[in-house]
Amino acid sequence: MAEVERSWFGHVLNGEKSLPPMWGSGEGFTIDTADTGEAFSVWQQECARSGDIVDAAESLEITGNYGDEVFSLRYILVHMIEEYTRHNGHADLIRERLDGTTGE
Repeated sequence: MAEVERSWFGHVLNGEKSLPPMWGSGEGFTIDTADTGEAFSVWQQECARSGDIVDAAESLEITGNYGDEVFSLRYILVHMIEEYTRHNGHADLIRERLDGTTGE
């Protein structure tokens, strides 16, 4: 989600097209060597940066672009809500409460 924050708010809305990926191309990244503390810290920094970009916006109607596509801040914020909902697995948590079945 840190990369998603950076992409939508930095690249698209703020026009920072030269920001490099945070973890390179993904080659060599494994769950066994991942540092959750580092990942959480990077995510918090990107969220704070996104918040600064949003705070500086004059309105929800300001736009940024990705190629030829134009996106408003309003669209990006709604999209981010959708992204976090999917990634957090809210539907799965609700299902677990209803039927009591959990994963292994």
